[in-house]
Amino acid sequence: MGLRLNIEGSESIKLKETSIMRVKFGADIPHDSNARSTDLGSTVLIEGKILTAVDGEEADDTSKIAKWSLVPAENSDCYRNVEITVVSASQIVRQITVPNAFVVGYEEDFSDDTGAGVFRLLIKQKKDKMINLKFEGGFSGE
Repeated sequence: MGLRLNIEGSESIKLKETSIMRVKFGADIPHDSNARSTDLGSTVLIEGKILTAVDGEEADDTSKIAKWSLVPAENSDCYRNVEITVVSASQIVRQITVPNAFVVGYEEDFSDDTGAGVFRLLIKQKKDKMINLKFEGGFSGE
């Protein structure tokens, strides 16, 4: 199974299957609610490797994600279109499109043991645009 990440905004950010390790999607409603709430939100946690460029390869786009996490709320570029694709046996199992995503949290962790870094990106969909979030799947992939 492979995971791909595409982020579109003032610049394109693309991470391939070799980078993305885990994606967790969640739907949020207030925990004190006794019925289905109209205050619905969503979060996506993306974890991946920070890969080192070797033999003249281009560096991965993780540094662009770090820069996106620092864009202030006053700048409209803090909202970006995020597409996560889950591929298995040339089939797209899930394609999650978060069209007005913003960064809630971002961290990088580097270790001498592995020689590679790991990043964790937590994004949310803008609440007034929840209707635009797409969950698709079951079609052929590339």
